[in-house]
Amino acid sequence: MLAGASPAFATTADTNADEAADTAAPDSPQRTIIVTGERTAKEAEERASQTPGGTDVVTYDEYADKSLVSLRDTLAYSPGVYLQPRYGQEVRISIRGSGLSRGYHMRGLTLLQDGVPINLADDNGDFQELEPIFFEYLEVYRGANALRFGSGTLGGAINGVTPTGETASGLYLRGDAGSFDTYRGLVSYGVQSGPGNAWAAISYDSSDGDRDHAKRESLRFHGNVGLQITDNIENRSYASVNSIDQQLPGALTLATALTAPETGNFAGDQARDIDSIRLQNRTRFSFDGGQLDVGGFVNAKSLHHPIFQVLDYKSTDRGVYARFDYATGRFEVTVGGETRLGDTNAKRFVNINGQRGAPTFNADQRASTSNIYGEVRFRPVEPLQLIAGAVYAEGFREQHLLFDGFSGGAVDITGRAEFDGFSPKFGVLFEANENIQLFANYSRSVEFPGFAEVAQIASFVNLDPQRAWTAEIGTRGRAGILEWDLAAYRAKIEGELLQFNVGPDIPASTFNAGDTTHQGIEAALSIDLTPWARLRQIYTYSDFHFEDDPQYGDNRLPVVPEHLYRAELRLGTDGLHIAPNVEWMPDGPFADYDNSLQVDGYALVGITAGATLTDGIDLFVDARNLFDRKAVGDISAAITATPTSAIFYPVERRAVFGGVRARF
Repeated sequence: MLAGASPAFATTADTNADEAADTAAPDSPQRTIIVTGERTAKEAEERASQTPGGTDVVTYDEYADKSLVSLRDTLAYSPGVYLQPRYGQEVRISIRGSGLSRGYHMRGLTLLQDGVPINLADDNGDFQELEPIFFEYLEVYRGANALRFGSGTLGGAINGVTPTGETASGLYLRGDAGSFDTYRGLVSYGVQSGPGNAWAAISYDSSDGDRDHAKRESLRFHGNVGLQITDNIENRSYASVNSIDQQLPGALTLATALTAPETGNFAGDQARDIDSIRLQNRTRFSFDGGQLDVGGFVNAKSLHHPIFQVLDYKSTDRGVYARFDYATGRFEVTVGGETRLGDTNAKRFVNINGQRGAPTFNADQRASTSNIYGEVRFRPVEPLQLIAGAVYAEGFREQHLLFDGFSGGAVDITGRAEFDGFSPKFGVLFEANENIQLFANYSRSVEFPGFAEVAQIASFVNLDPQRAWTAEIGTRGRAGILEWDLAAYRAKIEGELLQFNVGPDIPASTFNAGDTTHQGIEAALSIDLTPWARLRQIYTYSDFHFEDDPQYGDNRLPVVPEHLYRAELRLGTDGLHIAPNVEWMPDGPFADYDNSLQVDGYALVGITAGATLTDGIDLFVDARNLFDRKAVGDISAAITATPTSAIFYPVERRAVFGGVRARF
């Protein structure tokens, strides 16, 4: 019935590790994964367990047997995270309906790497810049539970944490190959010497894709260097470099998606090529009862994006942040702040088979997003915590339009919008015993529009921020063979930022809706059937709809289905195991706001397996969609859809990947 990654409950995690150590044969070979230490992941689980709402921590070991292409492969069993692949590394990512109808990129979530936002200064982001094969673990904080990251979004935050020379020393190699001429590789090395340590990794990915005109190739580097300056001061610097080339096969009509899903669109040689470099630094001051983190980052990015026109964007984003944590007696305090500034030179040209033709658009875009946040915890009695916090955010979006082909050429037009918002949060956390928690919270979220919303096509459009009040109640813990994570929420939203297609090759228009409601259930249930058999499951119920809208009445919002279930039965031990899995969508979502077309549901069956040959060497297999089911996996929302509307993305075709992991 329910859903799957292990709940972020530190006592449970420690118990499981102790039980595994007790039952493992003393001479059995150990499974080879990217990290050799578990301390930092357990610390993350402990932090998550003190949150009065939906959270979980997903470790590398939970998805090591997958072919890791996108966040979908890492977070498939994270309750409440809706991830649907479109092609290659392009996925729809949504939590609690965040960015619900955005047909491209991402909004409504804060994505971070090592605690620093990947989002640009206007809060939009290219999640393709996150390489999942690098992560030691991922932290998922749903909704207002992400306040500790300064996030005030409806969806919350996802933080990918990379290893260090302390947690992943030595040489680690991984190689994958499989269907559609797919080849992936990783080389990483960690070293620790005295007060310093360093870790670095290079990954390569190449594939023809499961559709025509879907080739991709990427080369990525990530590394960090840490120095323990004194017993109480640590400094760590990070560097990420990405070179990502991806052909875009586009959306299909319904009939083509269901009968010839391999079809791709060659018109205009559409693509998205990203070259970026990111540098960040963090200094941590530790003292009795707490710590202070201060840091900064800069991200330089070049985007070559032939679509309806050729988009050539060059941007530089930089930011600073600070986070202070302190505990004394019955009180705990978290205070922080962050400022992000960004400049983009946005140029567009006529698309001549993917090459630049005559200029059509030139603008200088500036954005800023800043916030301060704080949270106080009080424990009146030992099992009970009362939590109160808030985020105050402000920012602006400014566009200086220099050339507009629609207006005849050179222009001098400046558009600017300023935003601010205050988002309080109140929560309660009750520990029924050392293994069971009950929680509830009530919070506000405010999301500012980005340039994809306010700079539609050419002119500057003033839109209001999206505002919501969300109530949540739930429980997590372990009892006997059962481990669970269950949350129910209801969000009342004003001015939801929604998009719909206005043409097959034209970016979606955006509007502020009236009142909408997002409510649902996020559930995970893991059952230890025997010492060698474990069933993990997730179930997500999503009811997103208009409230007495003048045009759409009480219609359901498109794109996200009402029910989604995933399950995996893992049989065996670390030395040899097999894990059949299923993804079941009983009924597909609506494709449009008019609710005139609903796609069918589907069930996809896959299997993963792994074997430890000897200490330091593992083999693994990842087979997907074994019965080659043809169905619609994702949709670009429309006002009124028909089967001939080119807005449908097919599910991934049948594929088999295999590989080896080795540590020296």
